Amino acid sequence: MAGLIVLFFVFSVFLIYYRIERFILKKINTIYSDLAPAGVSMSQQTIQSDMEALRFSMQKFADDKKLEIELLKEKENYRKEFIGNISHELKTPLFTIQGYVDTLLDGAIEDKNIRNKYLKRTSKGVDRLIYIVKDLDLITQFESGIQTLDRSYFDVIQLIENVFDLLEMQATKNNISLSFDREYTAPIMVFADMERIQQVLTNLIINSIKYGLEQGKTEVGVERLSPEKIMVRITDNGEGIEEENIPRLFERFYRVDKTGNR
Repeated sequence: MAGLIVLFFVFSVFLIYYRIERFILKKINTIYSDLAPAGVSMSQQTIQSDMEALRFSMQKFADDKKLEIELLKEKENYRKEFIGNISHELKTPLFTIQGYVDTLLDGAIEDKNIRNKYLKRTSKGVDRLIYIVKDLDLITQFESGIQTLDRSYFDVIQLIENVFDLLEMQATKNNISLSFDREYTAPIMVFADMERIQQVLTNLIINSIKYGLEQGKTEVGVERLSPEKIMVRITDNGEGIEEENIPRLFERFYRVDKTGNR
């Protein structure tokens, strides 16, 4: 009788151990199915014989998720900064318009000369707002794939001269001299989006005029790198941009000086 009891006890222990082991393995399988990267599977035999492989996969999954979270945080910081920069861009023309309109409403509208001058300045502020909104809309279209580059052949030398003509008065007002350093007198035909190239040239030259030194110099040069490529170079003798800000040079609305001056 005692032998049967011992045998029953041993059998019960093994049965309980087996059920516990099955339970643990089932839970591990469930966890692995939920957390393991797609395309990776592991049989019950592999889990029993190689827990190190499971640990490695779980660690890799955790590292991937950590990197994903860091990227999301970086994008969130970029979004906040982008919105802040746009807010600054919008505030300047809005406050300008508000100031002129309030002055006119306070009685200056009766003076014809002041009225006309302030209305013209208000109109420029409205034009600036329209430009910013169109710029934002264009960025959205490019990012969504709706807007594409409209490429055609055009003379880049003539385009640069046209930009110079448009900005000559502004450069003179800021005591900045514009010069065109080129090796070629004949037209140079390129295949690109002429409107976008003109926009880039205009923005770069305007920035060199706005932030250049007193009696400074802005120079545009054209160099042929190969039969198929040319380089348009814009240089000035201004204070320049810190090296840490260069990677973000082409971010729209990004400002080097957080006070809004640059």
